[in-house]
Amino acid sequence: MKAEIISIGNELLIGQVVNTNASYIAEELSKSGIETTRITVISDNTEEIIKSLKEADRRANIIIITGGLGPTKDDITRESLCKFFNTKLVENSEVLKDISCFFKNKGLELTDINKRQALVPEKSKALFNKNGTSPGFWFEKNGKLFVSLPGVPFELKPMITEHLLPYLKKINNKHIIHQTILTHGIGESFLADKISDWEKALPPEIKLAYLPSPGIVRLRLSGIGSNYHILKKNIENNVIKLKEIIPEYIFGENKDTMQEVVGKLLKKNSATVSVAESCTGGMISNLLTGVPGASNYFHGSIIAYDNNIKTKLLNVDKELIEKHGAVSREIAESMALNIKKITLTNYGLATTGIAGPTGGSNDKPVGLVWVALATDEKIISKKFLFGNNRERNMIISSLAALNMLRLYLKTKL
Repeated sequence: MKAEIISIGNELLIGQVVNTNASYIAEELSKSGIETTRITVISDNTEEIIKSLKEADRRANIIIITGGLGPTKDDITRESLCKFFNTKLVENSEVLKDISCFFKNKGLELTDINKRQALVPEKSKALFNKNGTSPGFWFEKNGKLFVSLPGVPFELKPMITEHLLPYLKKINNKHIIHQTILTHGIGESFLADKISDWEKALPPEIKLAYLPSPGIVRLRLSGIGSNYHILKKNIENNVIKLKEIIPEYIFGENKDTMQEVVGKLLKKNSATVSVAESCTGGMISNLLTGVPGASNYFHGSIIAYDNNIKTKLLNVDKELIEKHGAVSREIAESMALNIKKITLTNYGLATTGIAGPTGGSNDKPVGLVWVALATDEKIISKKFLFGNNRERNMIISSLAALNMLRLYLKTKL
């Protein structure tokens, strides 16, 4: 069973509003075993609405329309639906009663403009809206389902869960299962080469998608089948095989984050960490403290962007900077060791580099980053070359530092 989502609204097309409704609906449909094959964003224009409905009617079994159901003149979805279904608007007494109660409970007068929302396409079934005044509409045509819903997210979501999903679960016997494996430290093309034999051996009901972002490549396995338990087991078995091939690159699954994984490992090791940041500008500290309970293992940081801060607060030897430069193995290791000593933590993590887009040289190009980790036993450091995009460099450097700590912590369990 296939679905399409049509999002209506000029505000979506000009970038004024992010289309969160479509992602929410697609995710909920997937949980019900329904594949969303297309998401279309169109303007508040009758011709565009009817054209999109005709095209979706040819391709999908379920068509969900959002937006354009408000009381004002620019909301034209209900009139457009009437043209498409060759019907007319009629006043629905139950909807009018519902709207009247809504305004009465808020101590507001029901105006003629708001009464307009009680007009419902005659051939449709009205879907009541507990959190607003715009009802939804439910049409069936040639065995296909058309559902029109308001575009306000806190109104739309309950209508999806209360009206649409229970019905879909009755008529659909397919299941869709997604399992995402999170990798770090290897590019998409290199990763694809490493797991090519495993990918070729995947059964036809399981598809693989590569989803790259700065510093991370997500591998999403999607399975479609009628037997949920067999499908789930099949995916789990293939994930086990994948972990045997690239164990060094996998750091989590599904919605895990690097900072959450590191935090859990620190807790398991009953260990603490502090950070000395230069090129990452506090991003590592921000990631760590974004996890609830971080105070149990994160003691603090020094953002030593200027060399004077490195020498005065981090106690980095000035002569060491003059000899090797601020972006070097020696400075990164000194920063890591000294932040560990200053804060009395088990681990000290440090970054120093050239984030860009300027400041590089032939010997030290933009994107050069040194990451160091100081432990009770030793100091680990590594050189990276990330490129010339400043924001991307800061993100990847932060992830690389956290991953260095993650890999070391795993050896201590």
